[in-house]
Formats: sequence, C-alpha cells, structure tokens
Amino acid sequence: MIEKIISEINILKKELNAIILAHYYQRNEIQEIADCLGDSLALAQQAAKTNADVIVFAGVHFMAETAKILNPNKIVILPDMEAGCSLADSCPANDFKEFLKNYPEHIVVSYINCSTQVKAMSDIICTSSNAVQIIEDIPADKRIVFGPDKNLGNYIKNKTGREMVIWNGACHVHEIFSAEKTIELKMKNPDAKLLVHPECKGPLVVAADFVGSTTALLNYTKNSTAKKFIVATENGIIHQMKKFSPNKEFIEAVGNDSCNCSECEYMKLITLEKILACLKNLQPQINIEEDIRLKAEKPIRKMLEISEKLGL
Repeated sequence: MIEKIISEINILKKELNAIILAHYYQRNEIQEIADCLGDSLALAQQAAKTNADVIVFAGVHFMAETAKILNPNKIVILPDMEAGCSLADSCPANDFKEFLKNYPEHIVVSYINCSTQVKAMSDIICTSSNAVQIIEDIPADKRIVFGPDKNLGNYIKNKTGREMVIWNGACHVHEIFSAEKTIELKMKNPDAKLLVHPECKGPLVVAADFVGSTTALLNYTKNSTAKKFIVATENGIIHQMKKFSPNKEFIEAVGNDSCNCSECEYMKLITLEKILACLKNLQPQINIEEDIRLKAEKPIRKMLEISEKLGL
C-alpha cells in the first residue's frame, strides 16, 4: 500500500514539476521521499532557488508561508492546514505590533518560527542555524528586539553578550523537556552525550554537552566518537541520526512527568496520503496578500544574504 502511494506521488511530481520540501521533524516515511530534507534555514534556501512549479511543504504553516513569500508565482501546498506551530502562535501579530511601539529605534530580529505578519514587522529573520551569527553581524551600537522565542533569545544573549529585548514566546515541545529529569537520565547513562536544541529552557542548555540546531545536532552525532546520545529536541531528527550512525544509541529526553513528550503533533499531521491528495487536487494552497508578502520578503532575503556572506 505504501509503495503504491509513493509510486503515485512520484508520477504526479514528475507531471507537475513538483518538489517536496520536508523538515527533519516529519514522519520517517516522509523524510525518505523528500526531494530536500533539512532544517528551516536549508529549506528556506532551497525554496529560494527551486525551479519547481509546485512546492509541497511537508512541515508546518509558517514554513509553507516562507516558501510562498519567496515564490509568489509558484503553487505552494501545505498538505494539512491544521499543521500549525505553538511558537508562532505565542506571538500574535497585533500584540507584537503594540510591543514594538515601545522600541522604535531597535532592529527587530525575528526567528523564522513566526507568522507572515510578524515577519513583515521585522528587519531580519534568523533560524537556529544562523541566529548567533545574525546577531553578531549587527553593529554593536544598534539596539535589538528579538522574538518570538525567549529561550533561543536568551541563549543568543549569553553567547554573544548582546543586550536584547526578548519577546516571551516558546515552543511547547522544547519547553516541556525537564532539566532535572533529563540530568537524572544522563546520570543513569554517564557515557551519553546530552544534545540540546537552543529552544529548550536555560538549565537544560547549561547542562548540555552540545547545543545546536537540528542540523548541528545531527552533524555532531555523525562526527562524535561517543556511542550514546540523549537528544533534547523533536524526535523526528533521530531517524536521520540512526541512518547515519546505525551503531550508536539515541535516547529521547523526558518531560516533567517522565513522559515521552518529544513529538510535535503538528509536524506529524502530514502523512503520505495527504501528500498524494494535495498533489492530485493542488490543494490546500498557501496564498498571501501581495503587500504583506513584499514586507515579509525583505527580512527573509536579508537573512539569506547574510547567511551566504558568512558561508552558512
């Protein structure tokens, strides 16, 4: 059955000149059929240069919006419009607009995990792969507002020493990881390296052996001589870690009630069946009003330019 669905997807992709962009947090089988698999920076870079006529985004809503912002004349499809993002939702555009009125002279740097409306109010977009370098590229005499992720903002602040006004938003998956429970888990596995995404809370970041974006965490597991890892980020990335390092062990970090909480239900809404259906129907499509698209495009292009300049 799965093979039949994949075969139909591949036929339709060829007929439509379509491409599937998928995030590392997607289901394993979707990672396997993606034309481009990566983190938010890699997917934005791919969206900016693709020659496809149709982009199927196996991710969440803000990611598909980013692809549409960069490709106004292409069809961009999100297989399930309910695939949202708790971090993006934690920064309502109207509230952010009022917040920014208090900081009119500040440069606004927004994490890519935000709505088109918030991007349109920003000067530069960043991802967890380039956030530190983006902040370091801003002249030292410039004041900065950072949003919407408070944990990533505090991590950058500690790494760079830059003072920043930080919006109080967070990702529900990364917020739920318990530093206490995860450190207990590490004590039971003293040979394991603790890998932490910077969207996690500060105490867990401090306890980490390595902190980085999903791509950075994956690369660390590839290159490390360690044989065991505790992974504090969404569990979709573990599929790739196991593929590249089949002889290593990967343990998911735990939440406050010791639950297995490292799965984003929004990411997992995308299925092979929904990808096939959206290719058949070319629905549901992402559409953005041109005036706000143009405003949102500027800070994304700025991010891409800086990333290219820095070799990221």
